[in-house]
Amino acid sequence: MKKCIYVVEDNPNIREIIEFLLIEELYEVKTCPNTNDFWLQMNKHLPDMVILDVMLPDGNGLDICNTLKRNIKTHNIPVMMMSANNHLNTIKAKCEAEDFINKPFDLNDFAGRIEKHLLN
Repeated sequence: MKKCIYVVEDNPNIREIIEFLLIEELYEVKTCPNTNDFWLQMNKHLPDMVILDVMLPDGNGLDICNTLKRNIKTHNIPVMMMSANNHLNTIKAKCEAEDFINKPFDLNDFAGRIEKHLLN
């Protein structure tokens, strides 16, 4: 069975590239442009991994990450935070995500990180 990844990214171009890459890597992908869509998807099905942009139009990925990590049903889901601002240490101090990546990122590095988290 395919592993399912939720991608929360407000930029449609970046969202499309990530979705294409992950589908090529044979993952099931659900994309969400904002936090509201993400929570609607979470109520339907829990994913195997979540990829979150930090800055979103109706909230931020840090809040989503913290909510996921505090919930017994979702705390084991690996989370990767993405950010275009190069303040990863600040972001790391504010949430318990398993991985952090700066945008723009190398697609091979990105795919390798996803695979590493989903093999566990």
